[in-house]
Amino acid sequence: MTEKDLASLKVQQDRLMHDIHSTCEWGKGERWGDGHTETGMSRLSLSDTDKQARDWFAETTKSLGCKVTTDAMGNQFAVRPGLNEGAPTYAGSHLDTQPTGGRYDGILGVTAGVEMLRTLNDNWVETNYPTGVINWTNEEGARFPKSMVSSGVWAGDIPITDAHTLKSVIPANDTATMKSELERIGYLGRTPCSHTAMPIAAHFELHIEQGPILEAENRRVGIVRGVQSYKWFTITVRGKESHTGATSFAHRADALLLASKCILASHRIATKHNALASTGILNLRPGSTNTVPGFVEFSLDIRSPSNDIVEEVEAECRAAFSALTSNDSTEPEAAHSHTSSLTCDISWRTDFVSPATSFHQDCISCATTSAAALCSPSSTSTPEADANLNLGAWGKLMTSGAGHDSVYTSKHAPTCMIFAPSRDGVSHNPREFTTPEGCADGAQVLLGAVVRYDRLRGQRAGVGRMGSR
Repeated sequence: MTEKDLASLKVQQDRLMHDIHSTCEWGKGERWGDGHTETGMSRLSLSDTDKQARDWFAETTKSLGCKVTTDAMGNQFAVRPGLNEGAPTYAGSHLDTQPTGGRYDGILGVTAGVEMLRTLNDNWVETNYPTGVINWTNEEGARFPKSMVSSGVWAGDIPITDAHTLKSVIPANDTATMKSELERIGYLGRTPCSHTAMPIAAHFELHIEQGPILEAENRRVGIVRGVQSYKWFTITVRGKESHTGATSFAHRADALLLASKCILASHRIATKHNALASTGILNLRPGSTNTVPGFVEFSLDIRSPSNDIVEEVEAECRAAFSALTSNDSTEPEAAHSHTSSLTCDISWRTDFVSPATSFHQDCISCATTSAAALCSPSSTSTPEADANLNLGAWGKLMTSGAGHDSVYTSKHAPTCMIFAPSRDGVSHNPREFTTPEGCADGAQVLLGAVVRYDRLRGQRAGVGRMGSR
C-alpha cells in the first residue's frame, strides 16, 4: 500500500465512542456529572462485569473474522489472518479498571484495536501478516495486587504459580484467587501463558497519557519512547505506644512522627535528583486519638527515567531514614523536634522493581510516521521525512511515567506506545476524560502504525503484497 492508500484508511469516531461507552455499561462507577456517560468505572479484574466485557470482546472480534485464543492467565488474543503465516502484529491494552477509575484507561486501547479491525475490514485490506488485538488480564493490579501480572507471566518474568495464587483484596476478606476466579468466569484458557506459545511480532499500545503535558502544550498525540524506572517499598517503623497526655515528648518513641519525617526526606531527596517519590498507603496502630502510635507502615514509590537515579534516591533515603532514628540527626527534617530519650526502629521491604524500558525504534518510527500523516496532511515533505524531524506543535516524543503491559512485551517483541491527551491530567478517577476527537486521533495513529509495521515486515521479507481484497 502506498501512503495515498494508507491515507484513505480512516477510523470512525462515532463507532469508536459507541464501543467505549456501550462497554462501560458493565461496571459503571461513581457519577461525576449529569450526562449519560459522565460516570466512572469499577470493573475489577475477573469480576462478573469483567466477564461481560470479555464476552463482548470475544464475540465482536470473532464476528470480524478473528480467531480468539485465551491463555492460562485469561489473556485474550484476537487474530485476523494475513496473506502470509507468522506471528501477528498486535494492538494491546486492558479492559479492567481501578475501583474508582474512569472510562479510558486501558479501555481506549482495546476498543481502538477493535476499531482498527473494523476499518481494515471496511476497506477490504489484506495485511502481509496476521494482525490482532490483545486484552491483557489484571493490568491494574487493583483486585489482585500485582500490576501487569499477566503480561509478566507471558514474558516469563512472573511464575504462573505465583500469579494464580494471588488473593483478591477487593472486597475485603475475599478468599478468591486469580485461578479460582478465572475458573469461575470461564476464562482459564488451556493455551500456556508464554511468549513462545503466543508469540508477538510487535506490540502497539494506545493509552491515555494519565498526565497533564499533552493538554498543557496543546499536543494532539504523544509518541512514547519508553517507560521510566520505578521501585516500590514498604517501610515499617516501630516505636512505643504511650498515653498522649501522660507521656512527655522527651519520653516518646512516636512512630508516626518519624514516618512523617521520612516521607518529607524522600521528597527532598527525589527533588534533588529530579526524580519522583510518593507515599500512597499509610497504616498505623493503635489508631486512637489519645495514644502515641507505636507502629506505622507506609509505602514509598521512587521513579525516574534513569535506573541509576532510582538507585541513588533509594540509597540516600535509606541513609536519611536511618539517621532520623538517631537523636543527634542532622537531617533537615529533624529540626524543630523535641529530643527524646527513646528511639524507633525502621525496616524496608522491596515490593516491586521495574527497570527503565526503551521501546523499539522501528515501532517508534512507524507510530511517528502515522502521527505525521494525521497531523501534517498538507506538509510539502513526506510523512517519512516528517517522522525524522522534530514532531512540531502537534506531537511530542515522551517517556511514560506509569507502567503498562508494553513494559513486558518489549522484552520479547518490538514495542511502542501512543498517548492521547488526558483532561487536567486526571486518571484513576471517575473524572478521567479524553475528548472524542482525542480518542479518534489516537486510534488513527494506532491503525497507521500497525499497518506501516506490517508493510515494513513485508518489505524486509520480500513479501510486500499488502493491499485490498
